[in-house]
Amino acid sequence: MLNREEIAKLIDDFLSENESLFLVSLTVTTANNIEVLIDSRNNISMENCISLSRHIEGNLDREKDDFYLTVSSAGLSQPFKVFQQYQKNEGKEVNVFLKEGKKISGKILSSDEGKGIILETSNSSKKGNKKTKIVEKHTFSFDQIDKTKLVIKI
Repeated sequence: MLNREEIAKLIDDFLSENESLFLVSLTVTTANNIEVLIDSRNNISMENCISLSRHIEGNLDREKDDFYLTVSSAGLSQPFKVFQQYQKNEGKEVNVFLKEGKKISGKILSSDEGKGIILETSNSSKKGNKKTKIVEKHTFSFDQIDKTKLVIKI
């Protein structure tokens, strides 16, 4: 069986040379299926995934352990899994699902790994013929957040 820590070290070595990339998740099953999800502070490319795949495969011995390797980018529609995804998406619209069951939509103004995020929401209120836009800032710790998803606008 493959050693998860050995694979994580290979990924860390690769990512240390590619500073804009970061690891979102690593899964290694007992059947030696390896799934790596990466993302980038900029734009992630197919070449990034291919390069990491070759790096991992080139440093593992198929004679010793047969394995199946998948390296891909974190999907746009998938919930955020790591802090760097919050950083990357500052200034963008997200849906935040709180553990208490509420869903709040807004723009991430800032994120702090130790504190959480500041989210700006805006709502319209109508009194008579006047329409008023109400902008509020909300602070959420990561303990309060169940999941966060990017709002995809077409």
